[in-house]
Amino acid sequence: MSVHETAEQGPTLGVAMIGYAFMGAAHSQAWRNAHRFFDLPVRPAMNVVCGRSDSATRDAAERLGWSAWTTDWREVLERDDVDVVDVCTPGDTHAEIAIAALEAGKHVLCEKPLANTVVEAEEMTLAAEKARAAGVLSAVGFNYRRTPALAYARTLVERGAVGTVRHIRAHYLQDWIVDPEFPLVWRLRKETAGSGALGDIGAHIIDLSQFLTGHRLTEVVGHLTTFVDRRPLPESSSGLSGSAGRETGEVTVDDAAVFFGRTDQGALATFEATRFATGRKNGMRVEVNGSAGSIAFDFESMNELHVYDATGPAADAGFRRIYVTEPDHPYTGSWWPPGHGLGYEHTFVHEIADFVRDVAAGTPPTPSFADGLQVQRVLDAVERSSAAGATWTPVDDHPATTERLPS
Repeated sequence: MSVHETAEQGPTLGVAMIGYAFMGAAHSQAWRNAHRFFDLPVRPAMNVVCGRSDSATRDAAERLGWSAWTTDWREVLERDDVDVVDVCTPGDTHAEIAIAALEAGKHVLCEKPLANTVVEAEEMTLAAEKARAAGVLSAVGFNYRRTPALAYARTLVERGAVGTVRHIRAHYLQDWIVDPEFPLVWRLRKETAGSGALGDIGAHIIDLSQFLTGHRLTEVVGHLTTFVDRRPLPESSSGLSGSAGRETGEVTVDDAAVFFGRTDQGALATFEATRFATGRKNGMRVEVNGSAGSIAFDFESMNELHVYDATGPAADAGFRRIYVTEPDHPYTGSWWPPGHGLGYEHTFVHEIADFVRDVAAGTPPTPSFADGLQVQRVLDAVERSSAAGATWTPVDDHPATTERLPS
């Protein structure tokens, strides 16, 4: 790690962010605030943001708090004041940017899903392993792991609170493209997004199912569907539903995914990811059922965890609501008094705080690129299963590249 000393601010970690839209704004908020609420060994310095448009990138730099801006991400890699490259771009650029940054000796935080294909994810993981040997670290941004209630749920499962895990069930429901007049944005094009609801939001619940339980999905059977095949092109969209004569383009990703899975420890898993659940804005729910109890979490009540203890008297049985805001709960002690809940943006602050600590200590951050590759393999297996008519399909852990990757 290259630490830069300033007289007024102490040691800093220079950050460059590539991309400044939805995820870029969330990450910027986290880079600005992580050191203000968490005791970090170095302070993140928001040195440069990169985008495609001169004026829009300049405006983003001013609005989000970046000291400088550029439209050439390669220029960022040559800067001495950049130690970390934060990749917040569409998936089709992840591999090129992340690999180049690692080879340039920059630590990398890359948004999920790690890549658009398994091959790209394998190449990124190989680059990350090679870089790690030289002290250059990397992580993939599955921010929901840093939700206090989910981090606490993982601790409960590790302590044996649910016993032997038998069932994992998860869904992620949104409705932002229910209107067929919604334009054909980049997330609806396979060449830029890789997949639709499956990779965009399904990746989160796949990662969480494995994070919470310690299980790995080994086999899946699934079905993908696209409800609206064509949409107005963004440049021709007037925003008026039902207007005639617009130029349209083909939707090349899934609108919804449903799939089952088996894990390496014998549990069954069920998943649903859709952007057509009318009325559901960000309805992510995860439940784990075991031989001794269950845990249930709903992100729309993100400060709560529901826990069932099957070992007690039947007369006292029932799900117990835990409000995860006590100082002893993960992350919450750095924020507000008990009972004052946290929000979506805090998960990114926690992610950045953990990443900065790990980089400063030389500790490999989590989730790693290898973890992101595992999720990518699950996504690929679901796609292959659907294409084959919903048949059970193995999650292949043998890379297409010649070198053996971490399992």
